[in-house]
Parts: sequence; structure tokens; C-alpha cells
Amino acid sequence: MLAAIFPFDAFGSAGTGAGALLLGDALREMLADSKRETQMSRSHAFRDRVRVKEVDFDSATKLNDWRETGRNLVRTGRKTGEPLLWLAGNHLAVLPVYEELGPDSLVVQFDAHLDIYNLADCTTELSHGNFLMHAAGPLPSIVNVGSRDLFLPEKHALQHFCEVHTAEDLSCDCEGVMRRLNGLVRKARSVWIDIDCDVFDPTFVPGVQHPQPFGLSPAVLLRVLSSIWSRKVVGLSLSEFDPGRDHNDQSLQTLVWLIEWCLLQWTER
Repeated sequence: MLAAIFPFDAFGSAGTGAGALLLGDALREMLADSKRETQMSRSHAFRDRVRVKEVDFDSATKLNDWRETGRNLVRTGRKTGEPLLWLAGNHLAVLPVYEELGPDSLVVQFDAHLDIYNLADCTTELSHGNFLMHAAGPLPSIVNVGSRDLFLPEKHALQHFCEVHTAEDLSCDCEGVMRRLNGLVRKARSVWIDIDCDVFDPTFVPGVQHPQPFGLSPAVLLRVLSSIWSRKVVGLSLSEFDPGRDHNDQSLQTLVWLIEWCLLQWTER
């Protein structure tokens, strides 16, 4: 499988690129530790099956071409038919994935915010807060899980999302939300899991720039992921991790555990 480190963080959440790089370093360390291990361990299932590709944006030209660079990298990963792990800077850095998936796919997006902001104090130009409104071509079906948005009207949201299941919905009826998600997954040809780190409650994952109260616990996220995971899951993206706001590597440890869990789901089944 391909693990792509894509530390783009322009147009919002500057500093999250460092988060993508740190997660990439942690992944390399995880793989190196596994290869040194002489006793049988579960990590042997993936230790020789992960290729790491890191993109840099150290010039104006590379920054200018970020979107096409991302799309080319997604195409490269998808040609092999292997799962794709996408470690992004800000959430905008996942836009190339959305644009390459196509309308037959389903994106299960875990995010505290609906990235379709059109309010009076929001920029109309492309940013990490409105990128779904600037996508090229037909997008996959997108279902949001975990939104704590109290501003955007439902009519506007459903122009861009097939369904929205808020953090309140999860709190009040987690089983019902999982039934809805499983129904969508059964109908989809392929599934992409997209996790914006601010979906977590900042008590558990403080390393984000736009924390929102009443978020998901890691245990709830894991419960939902376990419910919808199948061979249809072709990739997973993580974004918006800012290590400068983390507390004693609390967020880092949570995300690294989640990455390892995903690798095991792909390779042990």
C-alpha cells in the first residue's frame, strides 16, 4: 500500500503541515521497529507492504502545482489497487483525493465543520473552510459524521453532502447513525474514510487549530469505524493535526495508534 505524506497547509491552518510530517516520521519509525522485531507480532502483516512517499512544497512552483501534484499521486496509488493512506496538512490537502475518487465512491467524512462556509465573514476564494465548493468535476457522495456546526442551514448543507450526522446525533442515537452509514456503505462501490482531527473532542485530541466542544471520543470514532469497515475501504486520510498545540504528545499517540489499527485492518483480513 502507499502511504502519502502531503504536508500542504496553505490557505488555512498553517502549521498543520508539520503535523503531517510528524505522522510520517512516526509511521517510518513504526515500520522500522517492526522490521527489527524478531518475535512474531501483528505488525509483521504490514511491515513489508507499505511504501512511503513524501511530497515537499519548498518552492513557489511546487506550491502553485499542489493540486495537480496531489491528483497525480492519488492516481499512482489507485492504479495498483492497493489501499492509500493520505497524511495531509490542512483539510484542503485532501481535495485532490475527493476529485480523483469519482461519483461511484462514498466518502465518510469525520469533521467538526462542514467545509462549505459561505457566511459574511468567510472568504469566497478557495480555503480549507470552503473547498468542497471549489472542487473540479463530479465528486463522490459525502456523508459527514460528527459536525458541531450551528450556523449553516440544512438546505445549503445537503447541496454538498448526501447526509449529515451531527455529534448530537451520535450522542443521542449512535446505533441509528451506524445503521444509516452501513446502508450507504453497502450501496457504494468503494469507500474512503476522511478524518479531520478536529472531529475529536479537544479533551482527547488537543492538537488542532479550531477546537470545538462536544466532540467525539476516540472510543466512539473507533466504534463507528469498526462498524463500517470492509474490503470496500480503499483509503483513509488524516488532516488538521497541529503538533504545536498538542499536550505531551497526547494527540500524536492517539493518531499513531489509529494509523496502526488501519494498517492492520487492511492487511490482516
